[in-house]
Amino acid sequence: MARGKLRIYLGAAPGVGKTYAMLSEAHRRVERGTDCVVAFVEHHNRPRTEVMLHGLEQVPRREVAHRGSVFTEMDVEAVLARRPAVALVDEMAHTNVPGSRNVKRWQDVEVLLAAGIDVISTVNIQHLESLGDVVESITGVRQRETVPDEVVRRADQIELVDMSPQALRRRMAHGNIYQPDKVDAALSNYFRPGNLTALRELALLWTADRVDEYLQEYRTEHRVSEIWGSRERIVVGITGGPEGRTLIRRAARLAEKGAGGEVLAVYIARSDGLTAASPRELAVQRALIEDLGGTFHHVIGDDVPTALLEFARGVNATQIVLGVSRRHSWQYILGPGVSAVVARDSGPDLDVHIVTHDEAAKGRRLPTARTARIGRSRTIWGWLTGLAGPALLALLLTHVDADLGLANDVLLFLSFTVASAMLGGLLPALASAAVGSLLLNWFFTPPVRELTIADPKNLVALLIFVGVAISVASAVDLAARRTHQAARLRAESETLSFLAGAILRGESSLDALLERVRETFSMESVALLQRGSDVEPWNCAGSVGAHPVARPDDADVEMPVGDRMSLALSGRALPAEDRRVLGAFAAQAAVVLDRQRLVGEAEEARKLAEGNRIRTSLLAAVSHDLRTPLAAIKAAVTSLRSDDVHWSEEDQAELLESIEVGTDRLDHLVGNLLDMSRLETGMVTPLIRETDLDEVVPMALGGVPEGSAELDIPESLPMVAVDRGLLERAVANIVENAVKYSPDGTPVLVSASTIADRVELRVVDRGPGIPDEAKDRVFAPFQRYGDAPSGAGVGLGLAVARGFAEAIGGTLTAEDTPGGGLTMVLTLRPAADHPGPDLPGTATN
Repeated sequence: MARGKLRIYLGAAPGVGKTYAMLSEAHRRVERGTDCVVAFVEHHNRPRTEVMLHGLEQVPRREVAHRGSVFTEMDVEAVLARRPAVALVDEMAHTNVPGSRNVKRWQDVEVLLAAGIDVISTVNIQHLESLGDVVESITGVRQRETVPDEVVRRADQIELVDMSPQALRRRMAHGNIYQPDKVDAALSNYFRPGNLTALRELALLWTADRVDEYLQEYRTEHRVSEIWGSRERIVVGITGGPEGRTLIRRAARLAEKGAGGEVLAVYIARSDGLTAASPRELAVQRALIEDLGGTFHHVIGDDVPTALLEFARGVNATQIVLGVSRRHSWQYILGPGVSAVVARDSGPDLDVHIVTHDEAAKGRRLPTARTARIGRSRTIWGWLTGLAGPALLALLLTHVDADLGLANDVLLFLSFTVASAMLGGLLPALASAAVGSLLLNWFFTPPVRELTIADPKNLVALLIFVGVAISVASAVDLAARRTHQAARLRAESETLSFLAGAILRGESSLDALLERVRETFSMESVALLQRGSDVEPWNCAGSVGAHPVARPDDADVEMPVGDRMSLALSGRALPAEDRRVLGAFAAQAAVVLDRQRLVGEAEEARKLAEGNRIRTSLLAAVSHDLRTPLAAIKAAVTSLRSDDVHWSEEDQAELLESIEVGTDRLDHLVGNLLDMSRLETGMVTPLIRETDLDEVVPMALGGVPEGSAELDIPESLPMVAVDRGLLERAVANIVENAVKYSPDGTPVLVSASTIADRVELRVVDRGPGIPDEAKDRVFAPFQRYGDAPSGAGVGLGLAVARGFAEAIGGTLTAEDTPGGGLTMVLTLRPAADHPGPDLPGTATN
């Protein structure tokens, strides 16, 4: 029986229209005469989805009792008995009620497919098993119901149901997804614009990867070797020479001209390990291509043009970018060059760009073999085996009364030649062959004890011995050297890969890098030295190990980095081949040091700019916001003390009230200024304790008019780990700011809830709101967005609130209120997550 086909509608979030699209497809198939039934579809009381069920046959659901309640699930046996051509199964990741045939609904789908029934199903991107951690980091919600990626990937068709976050939130606000009483909570939590945008990107990328798989499978099945230009893929052939950076940048510009362009840099290395490439330059070019959004590939191939074309066709590339050859004119007698061969053999479906550069025709070195160091002890044993071995063998054979024959004697001497080659290399083996041939001629070739050979056959045997000995010695020596070279190349590649990864990750720990140098080269100490000019003394920028040197001249190994920086190592001398990797380490150390210097300078500049801005804003605040209430107090006091005016009791009460209001304003402004000063100088020391929000938040509302704020603090909330005083001050500032901007007669809502592993306190107003680009700016000191209400203060309330929130381990962010307005979200840690009280002697609030 043929297996049924699976079609999946994939969405980024609930409500994008997966079920609606599935039911629309079912109606189209029914109109064409297809036997299609609804095995399980959940409309969630959405009117438009419920209407789409009309006219479709629905298989009755199976009732399952669990813990005193009755639930309905898909009746797999009933669907199998009905045996339709197509079955609709919604929510593929759903977990069935205990007592059902299978644990998961996707397993029910597998049963239907195995029975030859086509299935149309739906799934959200957050339910894919491999994306669980990513989705949790985005939304803060762990998905308990998942479906294995392989199940979805095996689908015959996957159709993405896409919708922009703004459109989905509008659909949510109109009540087309959830009930009205759940809309505000959903929009404020899971359905935030950032969450929806990230989930949408996940869905698009996952679907794009699946499309690439479909395309690759089709090309493989149909043996399509031609390149299909579905999107621009540009392959850059680099040699490790200085022209590589120019080629990479040119390819990146070509990719930017087309939508979805992709750049792949490929370095072709010969299989014998011989290379003229600079490892340092390759590391720089690898970092450059990855910074530009491309990928780096290392390919082994003796025929460079063929390997490059095979790679390009394998990745379905549309263009190849190569540089003009660096060879001199006379070197073209050796062949036409890689660029010419690639351009000739590329075919009509692969464009080849030959890019000029500054290194063109300046010459290039031929590949040079790197010599392998066998080691002193192995060399000595090789010479002893090659020279003493044949002598001892000759002595043994001449004193043993056994005629083994010349052929066996030759084989015995040959074994010592092979052994000396394996131990000491080629030279000891050649010496062993020479000594062995002389001993064979003197002791075992008639006439014996003479260097003459009477029988021509014996002469041929000795010549063959010498030839075989030299050939075997050369082969064994070459194999040993290749093994050593491979091990060394692997070690170097791992080291350079670490450096490249450190550059991409932005690691800036100089001590860690120097420690890595010391461990790699087995040194006693490593120091990075620098000086300001050629006449100034050297100073140490960083060092590891015991007794680091103070001058490059005192080091066992010195690696200059420019004119005024040097990497100094002490412990032992390094061979020349190790200095190439050391140079890469030195360059990276210089980059790390420069990055640290730039970060420090940027931080100092930021502090100076912030200080200047705060001083300027403070002067403006003192000259206006502080003088305004002082002027009102001064006028009221002067009026009261005036002898030529008789004030009534009502007038006196009004003047006294204006003095009180002005004094309160001054007290509030001065308090915020002092709080901001404490935050800027780091003088806030929180006293963290377990606290109930319903004990602190009501106290924070004492400074706002009665009836201007509503509280919704559930008693079931967990306790939070905060400083009560700082939390009260932060909430008071947030609520006062919300009340200022909220319309008259519309109270501010202060609510709290638990989301994942955090507690959120939300202050919701229905004011004019602010645009997204201003949501972070309102937390800066002395900032008031737009036309602030009269007497709105100096703009420190939200800055102080965020500072206190961060001091107690929380965060304060701004979001749009569904329907208009602004919501301030104060996120706090539950007391269970607090590691324990680390209480200072006294609290500062």
